[in-house]
Amino acid sequence: MVEIINGMLWSISPFGEAKVGIPYAILNGVNPILAFLFCFIANVLVFPVMHFFLHFINKHLLGWRLYKIGAIKIAKRAKKGAGKNVLKYGFWGLLIFVMVPIPGTGVYAGTIAAYLFRIPKGRAFAANSIGIFFSCVIVWVATIAASGELVL
Repeated sequence: MVEIINGMLWSISPFGEAKVGIPYAILNGVNPILAFLFCFIANVLVFPVMHFFLHFINKHLLGWRLYKIGAIKIAKRAKKGAGKNVLKYGFWGLLIFVMVPIPGTGVYAGTIAAYLFRIPKGRAFAANSIGIFFSCVIVWVATIAASGELVL
């Protein structure tokens, strides 16, 4: 039980997301299906929290100089990583950006990109969720294959 909670904590962390949570849980003895489900759900739940933060709390904190400097730095990084594809392809560009399981992509960057490019909440949530799902599938299969648990 502790290992699945740790996997979920990695999945909500901006330093790993489910890209780290799933392998952590599987390699620590959690059933691979449970690891996938719990880490995926935890990672998806980041979107509403981030969306709330960006739309409501952000308004009040942008007046604080130190916060504004950090927010601008993060916004520039998100625009650089996702900007071209999100601007050109919208929903699909965001989905693919979130789907690629490499550092700097995922629900945190996807939510920030959706906010910056003013993608409506429902479409942004769908793109992030579907992208996270496929990212989780890629990581899940790779982890199972690498750990030797994949039987064909």
